[in-house]
Amino acid sequence: MFKNYLKIAWRNLLKNKGYSLINVGGLALGMAVTLIIGLWIQDELSYNSYFKNKDKIAQVFQSQTFNGETGTGPAIPRPLEKALRDGYGDNFKYLIMCSWTNDHYLKYGEKSISRPGNYMQREGPELFGLEVIKGEKDGLREVNSIMLSESTAEALFGNEDPIGKTVTVSNEHKLNVSAIYKDIPFNNSFNDTEYIIPWDMYVANNEWIRNAEDSWGNNSFQMFVQLVDNTSFEKVTNTIKDVKKTLNEDSAEFNPQIFLFPMKDWHLRSNFENGKQVGGRIKYVWLFGIIGAFVLLLACINFMNLSTARSEKRAKEVGIRKSIGSQRGQLIYQFLSESFLVVVFAFFMALLIVLFSLNGFNDLARKEIGFPWSNASFWLLSFAFVIFTSLLAGSYPALYLSSFRPVDVLKGTFKTGRYAGLPRKILVVLQFTVSVAFIIGTVIVMQQINFAKNRPVGYDKEGLIQIPTFSQDFNGKYDLMRTEFIGSGAVVEMSTSSSPTTQIWSNRSGFVWEGKPEGFQEDLAWTEVSPEYAKSLNLKIMEGRDFSRDYATDSLAVLINETAKKYLGMENPVGQLLRDDDEEDPNPPLKIIGVVQDMITQSPYEPVKQGVYVYDRYNNGSYYNLRLNPNQSATQNLEIVENVFKEHFPDIPFEYEFVDDQYGEKFAAEERIGRLSGIFTALAILISCLGLFGLTSFVAEQRTKEIGVRKVLGASVFNVWNMLSKDFLKLVIISCFIAVPIAYYIMNGWLQEYPYRVILKWWIFALAMAGAMLVTVLTVSFQAIKAARANPVKSLRTE
Repeated sequence: MFKNYLKIAWRNLLKNKGYSLINVGGLALGMAVTLIIGLWIQDELSYNSYFKNKDKIAQVFQSQTFNGETGTGPAIPRPLEKALRDGYGDNFKYLIMCSWTNDHYLKYGEKSISRPGNYMQREGPELFGLEVIKGEKDGLREVNSIMLSESTAEALFGNEDPIGKTVTVSNEHKLNVSAIYKDIPFNNSFNDTEYIIPWDMYVANNEWIRNAEDSWGNNSFQMFVQLVDNTSFEKVTNTIKDVKKTLNEDSAEFNPQIFLFPMKDWHLRSNFENGKQVGGRIKYVWLFGIIGAFVLLLACINFMNLSTARSEKRAKEVGIRKSIGSQRGQLIYQFLSESFLVVVFAFFMALLIVLFSLNGFNDLARKEIGFPWSNASFWLLSFAFVIFTSLLAGSYPALYLSSFRPVDVLKGTFKTGRYAGLPRKILVVLQFTVSVAFIIGTVIVMQQINFAKNRPVGYDKEGLIQIPTFSQDFNGKYDLMRTEFIGSGAVVEMSTSSSPTTQIWSNRSGFVWEGKPEGFQEDLAWTEVSPEYAKSLNLKIMEGRDFSRDYATDSLAVLINETAKKYLGMENPVGQLLRDDDEEDPNPPLKIIGVVQDMITQSPYEPVKQGVYVYDRYNNGSYYNLRLNPNQSATQNLEIVENVFKEHFPDIPFEYEFVDDQYGEKFAAEERIGRLSGIFTALAILISCLGLFGLTSFVAEQRTKEIGVRKVLGASVFNVWNMLSKDFLKLVIISCFIAVPIAYYIMNGWLQEYPYRVILKWWIFALAMAGAMLVTVLTVSFQAIKAARANPVKSLRTE
């Protein structure tokens, strides 16, 4: 019987090729969008699944309160390691210190490459479950060892066996390759860890780390743990939360709270506000899940509308079947079979769309999603997806068509009724409500991005490049390199800084100054710079003066930004002193010599942080900042800069980055979401228009005789077009008035997450409404004008 139903379904598809194409095409688009979104969501939810023990792994986080505002992050003091090992070690299977990921130069023979990596304590690879494919599993046992990822080993050694070979790191340390581990997958928090060096090597070669061993105020470290089996993150957090303020009385005023942040939340729920976890990328998972569901719903609505709209054409068939004994259940089964056949065709078309578009989607979404050909779960879910879509798309038409009374149909007295078209109208309103809401949401997202992009950054980022200087080879060579670079004609100014222009790497507190409020707990963004920093960035001096090499006293001078002036409560900051409040071992006081214009160094969606720029007496910053000559091409400048660089550092790869590219990265996540939303919105509108096109053509076909009579009686093309268009336009206008308040409520809530945000204006909603109505008019007009221009003699003769 099922085979018979499929035969009938196939004949109906062939008989009505135009409607079949709209049905299959619309469903295919909707299913393709849903499949792509499903793959994206699965990739997001499976983040860090590479780690076998991810449910037991956590990072140690700290919350501290400054002037009533609680900040939360992974930066912790080094003495916390000893405190947790000695006092709470029974809770942890592993506890390791790990450096922040940094690029270093790796050299073997004549080959030199730059790769990101970490310093870890010995049990780090075991904690993270790295898959060692060659060499020792305990690869960090020796202090002069290094573990390499498979791709890094191949880049350095080619086909040679790397085990036991010596790699020079940052032109300083010669380390023996002890192990090769399989590359960490892309959807992983440690996917950029291309090598691992023993923590002991890190400590031995950095005096500041050794000095931080007993310093509870230096929050420059990070720590990871794996719990033993008989405990939980909540239990251990409750045990250790007060350990810092218990062991260090000086920190009590900041109320530090230590807690374990589970790996399962690192990617999707990593946002904190005032000490509370408030979500993160999980909102995008929900957003795209809802978009996928609605796009599929729009496609299914097309199927329902076109199936029920053609009810009169199927009424006689239903009447005959019922009169010869067919039960309603059998008819429902038949119509669901037709729905199933359409959905199967659409599913295979959707698979082709996904295959052809997946690479482009990966580029846009910054993913490495592969098609899961060999994943049985995917095909099982796909089968369930086909069944679900068949039921969703076919249930209403099946129930509606099978309800016709055979007596009325066969007598010719069957009428669809005054309200028979009401469900179709409701579905059209639903379709365009969703589409208009999508349009409004996409416009507001792009407006917010552009609003932040157009925000003054406070410095000139055009023609400014940064060169990392992490190797000790750069120490003491700043003045020489500045002379060489400027002398080459490719650079007009140069400086050093302890952090990139677009980031803040260090924060300081523990100062006193004249007029400091009682109990005030300052938190200052701290950047050490060479005297030419403001000149190289074209940073405007608002008060006082810039650093000068002509004044020896400037070695203890600082510049502050405009926000810091307000934050510190200084009306006339120039000449005031920032003193160390450590009475036992105070550092020399720092004199404020000038106020510089605010510059955006963190998120462009956030307020500028209070910043202090300190004279770097040793000129050993982490970056060279080079202002390229604007009178020459960037290509010519970079070629000259590279030649000068190679002349002095022949063994170090020449690497640079344009600051405007770094700044552009700050918009990357929102731009990706905006572009994806725009594409999905366009597809949603296309699917809605396909359904509208099909309905219009059906209505025009149904009213062929009426149109012919009207034309004979003198109706113009405009009159006929108006008759066919106005009903659909009314539905879209209703949709607009439903969509606008819904979109306003949702998008206004979304914007509240951004302190620096666009103001919602009426024209955004008016533009979306006008766009929806224009698209409707264009879609309907094709069939309406075609029907209006038809020869009435032919249309009346066919009757």
